[in-house]
Amino acid sequence: MQWIDTHAHLYGEDFSDDRTATIERAIKEGVYQLILPNIDSQSIEGMLALEQQFPGVCIPMMGVHPCYVNDNVDTELAAVEGWLEKRPFKAIGEIGLDFYWDKTFTAQQYKAFRRQLDLARQYGIPVAIHSRESTRECIDEVRALQDGRLSGVFHCFGGTVEEAREIIDLGFYLGIGGVVTFKKSGLDVTLGEIGMEHIVLETDAPYLAPVPYRGKRNESSYIPLIGQKIADIKNLKIDDVAAITTSNALKLFKTN
Repeated sequence: MQWIDTHAHLYGEDFSDDRTATIERAIKEGVYQLILPNIDSQSIEGMLALEQQFPGVCIPMMGVHPCYVNDNVDTELAAVEGWLEKRPFKAIGEIGLDFYWDKTFTAQQYKAFRRQLDLARQYGIPVAIHSRESTRECIDEVRALQDGRLSGVFHCFGGTVEEAREIIDLGFYLGIGGVVTFKKSGLDVTLGEIGMEHIVLETDAPYLAPVPYRGKRNESSYIPLIGQKIADIKNLKIDDVAAITTSNALKLFKTN
């Protein structure tokens, strides 16, 4: 079986002691592509170093994460634009809105989100959207700018069936990770109503590890655990989940 982890922060400090071994474990488990969302201008160097170390395996995005948007939003956006001009990327991410921790820089978050959606349209590449406590707002922003050129994934989706359908109608995928293995996530109900052709898998490593590793550091080698849970929910063979979600990820990110 071959899998793709469509969202993993493997360049982060959580992996500083065993980064290479972590990636090698993922490859051994059949997770042959690891798509890396950027955070801000400080994370680019480490992310691109992984691309160099594992060509064709570690695949970087370019973007600025909403939680790292503040008064320096123009500087961060300039860095994103500069890198997009300099070389190709498979996606823009991780972008979006986050109203969970702090709403101090809400205006700046909207500015960054809208600008990066525009860049995605300009370059013809998908986006990875972070929508914590802001799923409705993110859907509305995408809808306002959707002219047929926007595509992407709502990463770490945890919304309602209705929201899932709206996202799908906009031409986007749902990113499903370790939360689907949590007893009270409600994702089993949502996924029961959603076709497999709309789903890609992710870990969001080092965050949100699936059961039985919940509460510990997440890593890309756990993707098959997420796949197995989805197979159970959908009454499918795990091989089919691997094949369908990998095909979906390749269709979206064009990484082959």
